[in-house]
Amino acid sequence: MTERVLLVDDEDEFVEALAERMRNRGMRVSTANCGQDALDLVDAEPFDVVVLDLQMPGMNGMVALEKIKKRQPDIQIILLTGHATVASGVEAIKLGATDFVEKPVDIESLAEIIREAKATKVVLLEERTEERIMEIINQKSW
Repeated sequence: MTERVLLVDDEDEFVEALAERMRNRGMRVSTANCGQDALDLVDAEPFDVVVLDLQMPGMNGMVALEKIKKRQPDIQIILLTGHATVASGVEAIKLGATDFVEKPVDIESLAEIIREAKATKVVLLEERTEERIMEIINQKSW
């Protein structure tokens, strides 16, 4: 099953180059250049994973992460940064990020992280579906 990925970074050349490399690995990739565009796309399309730059003008990655998780809690978010600190990594995980990756990113490592994140999303959705089925069964008086 193909991973549906939203790649968000304010560096146009970086986004296009990374998106192309991800597409070459069979992923369906959409791109955004700012946090607000990412939110608009998350509202409009289903994604498994968002790869989100931490440092962006306007809405930074942490704010975008928090807003995306409120709108779509099952989306897995991987923060991507060239300015990693332990504190920002811890904060990102607390806000619901799946992983925290430093630039320059190794495409094979990132692809594996994306595949694992999608698998996590599938498990979460299956658990939620099973819970809903059990609720329905328990409500019926068969």
